Amino acid sequence: MHHTSTARQAASPEEPAPTGTVLLRGGAVYSPADPFATAMVVDGGTVAWVGSEGAADSFADGVDAVVRLDGALVTPAFTDAHVHTTATGIALTGLDLSAAATLADALARTAAHAAGHPADRVLLGHGWDEIRWPERRPPTRAELDEAAGGRPLYLTRTDVHSAAVSSALLDLVPGVAGLPGFDPQAPVTRDAHHAVRRAAYAAVTPAQRTAAQRAALRHAASRGIGALHECAGPDISAEDDLTGLLALAAAETGPQVFGYWAEAAATPADLDRIRDLGAVGAGGDLFVDGSLGSHTACLHTPYADAPHTGTAYLDADTIARHLTLCTEAGVQAGFHAIGDAAISAVVDGVRAAAAAVGLERVRALRHRVEHAEFMTPATIAAFAEFGLVASVQPAFDAAWGGADGMYAERLGAQRARDLNPFAALTRAGVPLVLGSDSPVTPLDPWGAVRAAAFHRTPEHRISARAAFNAHTRGGWRAIGRDDAGVLVPGAPADYAVWDSGDLVVQAPDERVANWSTDPRSGTPGLPDLTPGRPLPTAVRTVVGGRTVFARPNG
Repeated sequence: MHHTSTARQAASPEEPAPTGTVLLRGGAVYSPADPFATAMVVDGGTVAWVGSEGAADSFADGVDAVVRLDGALVTPAFTDAHVHTTATGIALTGLDLSAAATLADALARTAAHAAGHPADRVLLGHGWDEIRWPERRPPTRAELDEAAGGRPLYLTRTDVHSAAVSSALLDLVPGVAGLPGFDPQAPVTRDAHHAVRRAAYAAVTPAQRTAAQRAALRHAASRGIGALHECAGPDISAEDDLTGLLALAAAETGPQVFGYWAEAAATPADLDRIRDLGAVGAGGDLFVDGSLGSHTACLHTPYADAPHTGTAYLDADTIARHLTLCTEAGVQAGFHAIGDAAISAVVDGVRAAAAAVGLERVRALRHRVEHAEFMTPATIAAFAEFGLVASVQPAFDAAWGGADGMYAERLGAQRARDLNPFAALTRAGVPLVLGSDSPVTPLDPWGAVRAAAFHRTPEHRISARAAFNAHTRGGWRAIGRDDAGVLVPGAPADYAVWDSGDLVVQAPDERVANWSTDPRSGTPGLPDLTPGRPLPTAVRTVVGGRTVFARPNG
């Protein structure tokens, strides 16, 4: 499917917002305003009209430019609601171990990277996963020291909640051996990992960091992503990492970035830093627990493959104090919670905050829970009661779900089947917002929609339409914006143009046909996301009326 355009070049970032009018026609426009729309008019940075090809004729002579879609699909641009931008850029441009087939392969790749980057103060890599390796173990410290040639080395596991590190990096962190999560030979977790991560990223120069952020934002734009929620914090990145990213995104044409800062508030003054940093909320990866892959998600009953219940970083009292202070100040709060015990602690904290400041004030701020994987009927009901937003990552299920996946290994088959219950959350009225947690899983919004529609546990599946809306409009609602993420008159002109096959309507209920092309349904169609079929590819991504990505020869 070919895309041609007579539109002029996008404005440079120094120019004011676009003021011209553009008619897109001859395609399919995904809009609740008209399920059969084939055309759209954009006026500056705003959608002005959506409708049929016949009506488009009356606009053609009065606009400044016409984009001939040649059958392409136009949708709202995606919002990825959970991203670590700098780490994503480092993974894109640096040592990526996600394709390493064996431990030996990972060590060989690490040694080659070290040889090729003699000037790097710290060698950085990401993506190893011992569960996929025949050796079934992570690298030892001695193996890493040899691969790195005695240099500082920091390699995050695929879930980013533990890291394989060299002795030379540990030498840069005084007192690390006394921190929880330190092991003389195994990867570091918990507090030891957070301390090592700070040291590793402190060695990244400002120029390296900016290059990584720019690479991540350009890659996001190429995937049809028009907005990112950056989940920053003192245990994840640094203040200048967040402020640098927000400044870069504001100065250059690209996806919009909204930052969260993950630091619990103990006094009202603590929230001043949130505002000073330019963050939209005091949340994101404010860790209540860790991850299942690293055995640090906090559970009510022990792991199936370890004699403990994981790690609790925050208790319900701390959670309640943070939520109460945020609600009183009108600041959105949020938490990272994966295990059932961690999610229960969040619910207990929210309940206490609602008792202190009032249920409606709590609900009005749309406080968020990132990941929200191990839900129960009681916590699902509580999310609905308190208006909590579930910020979920369907690609986690695609990567680690199923009878033979990591979840089943960590929890046993029955508990693993309970994870990521998107359908139950949706039925209860809990708002879903989709993201990747990149670099944990790639920036791949259509892949996330497919993973939600084809969840490995069938009873947790939602329709492709519900998942798509959670990955577009849902992301804006999660930051308190109800006017964006949808192509209707008056909405921001944030959209993507896609090469895609036939458009269909998918239902999650297997008792009826999964796919329908019947136009009488009055439901706008989406690409066929059946596993094995190619996903749509972006031809153009537009934010605020400006082109932020254009496929070469597109």
